[in-house]
Amino acid sequence: MSPSEARRPGFAPTVAFTGGGTGGHIYPGLAVIQALRARGFAGRIVWIGSRKELDRSIVEREGVEYFPIPSGKLRRSLSLENLADIFRVAAGYFAARRLLADLKPALLFSKGGYVSVPPCRAAAALGIPYFTHESDTSPGLATRLNAGGAAKVLVSWPKTAAMLPEALRGKAAAVGNPVRPSLFSGEAARGRAFVGAPDGLPIVFFVGGSQGSRQVNDLVAAIRPALAGKAFIVHQTGAELFDPAANAAVPGAYKALPYIGAEISDILAAAAIVAGRAGAGTVWEAAALGKPMVLIPLAGSGTRGDQVENAEMAAQAGAAICLAGEKATPEAALSAVLGYLDSPEALAKASASALALSGVRKENGESARSADYIADLILEALDGAAGGTR
Repeated sequence: MSPSEARRPGFAPTVAFTGGGTGGHIYPGLAVIQALRARGFAGRIVWIGSRKELDRSIVEREGVEYFPIPSGKLRRSLSLENLADIFRVAAGYFAARRLLADLKPALLFSKGGYVSVPPCRAAAALGIPYFTHESDTSPGLATRLNAGGAAKVLVSWPKTAAMLPEALRGKAAAVGNPVRPSLFSGEAARGRAFVGAPDGLPIVFFVGGSQGSRQVNDLVAAIRPALAGKAFIVHQTGAELFDPAANAAVPGAYKALPYIGAEISDILAAAAIVAGRAGAGTVWEAAALGKPMVLIPLAGSGTRGDQVENAEMAAQAGAAICLAGEKATPEAALSAVLGYLDSPEALAKASASALALSGVRKENGESARSADYIADLILEALDGAAGGTR
């Protein structure tokens, strides 16, 4: 059987995806699904996720069947909540096992997050092969738990593979972080029209993550007056932190949005700079589109430091300016933005570095987009599994 047989209408294996809790554990998986469909994959695609309505709505908008299971958070610290979550994780395992036994997928693809652990454990128990993917620089707890039984451990950065236990490094592959193909179809003019940006002013796009960020929002408020007449700020604030009055205060120079859906591709196309948090999704999407970044990573005792690592890696590649911890002052943020806006050379150099960062180098030396590369790995696995059952 040739790889193309996994794409023909008469051969329709099921591929299951799992992950959730944040958009960073969903959008990369959807990017792989889009790439599979673009390659003519004719099988059934399903998603096993949390009971969060936001997770379900994001997945179902892509026309993907969604099956929610109970899920409990995985914490490294001691907490009374861990006791209740143990029961939720156990319930999630049995729910995932029943689902997988019924769906009989040829492969499970895990994008990580706490909801992915029960399906991966259930897949291992049922003899269903699975891939697990880590977006951040250092492996998260879910990836560490999932990696042992995985057929492949896919990581975004080459450095990450070396952080895995030695016994697992042989099945690790650096593949970048998948970016939705739809992001590449954005139109700058349409993005400008959507946010009301006047011609001639460069757009600086501040992203606080799916939940928003009070720190980023405060920095935007502090530097907004100094950027008046020099840049138009588009600001994704998060739904809970959105203040409609802010838009009326600075017409023609600022647009706050609580959440951005399909318009994200047009806004990114129009943006000269992407600024804000350093979640893997933000970093890799900006890099894939060649956008210079000003990154203000979530730092401190309440985080495992993954955003700081992501921001530092992007800065080392020349694609970003990293303002971590005490460096994230209004003065430093303003200086970073103006450093790009006032120097076309610096802007162009960072843009080129971002594009170089986003590509996956294949064995033949060619560069490929991460989602396409992973989709091909899945199709090869499906072909191998089908060939083994002939």
